[in-house]
Amino acid sequence: MKVRYLGHAAFLITTADGRKVVTDPYEPGGFGGAIGYGALKEPADFVTVSHEHADHNYIGMVPGNPTVIRQAGEETHGGILFRALMTHHDASRGAERGRNIVRVMEADGISVCHLGDLGHALSPEDATALGALDVLLVPVGGTFTVDAKGATAVVNRLRPRIAIPMHYRTPKVGLDIAPVDGFLAGKSRVTRVDGSEIELDKGTLPEPTEIVVLEPAL
Repeated sequence: MKVRYLGHAAFLITTADGRKVVTDPYEPGGFGGAIGYGALKEPADFVTVSHEHADHNYIGMVPGNPTVIRQAGEETHGGILFRALMTHHDASRGAERGRNIVRVMEADGISVCHLGDLGHALSPEDATALGALDVLLVPVGGTFTVDAKGATAVVNRLRPRIAIPMHYRTPKVGLDIAPVDGFLAGKSRVTRVDGSEIELDKGTLPEPTEIVVLEPAL
């Protein structure tokens, strides 16, 4: 399996047999230019959406005719199992920004969890529902999601083999969110990849959790 960070909360996940999943596609130039990442050029088979905001649901950014997975529940497509946990976009049970779907994808013996715009702590019951996770795609920028401290608590609760930060400020993001540095501060197991993609094999995943920082591709 390959995981490529496109930018913001969007990733391209490619399975061993070539199936391609894009998570939470953003609108290029959206929010008055605050989303400065470019458009994806290669087609995908599936697109997942965590919630209906333009920096997470712009399926028109993805070429081809992908199957869109945006409902909570469990479904299988192309040999990939998608399952969901309903959460909230804020710490007020959705009163401020609505609901958010945390979605787990299972393929190649690897479980990848995309937290979307999670805005609150997860309970032990949530962790049990999500199960053992190999890769966690976690927002860390705060304001609209959990911040560095909240993201750290979520990672400590879920204990994935790899945690990849997302939804943070970069030169191409003008939203009022923090850069990734606050999340990385004080953590010893951090790898900064010189590129946007990593290739994963179930048998060689690290333990305990390693933070892997990818460069946005677009």
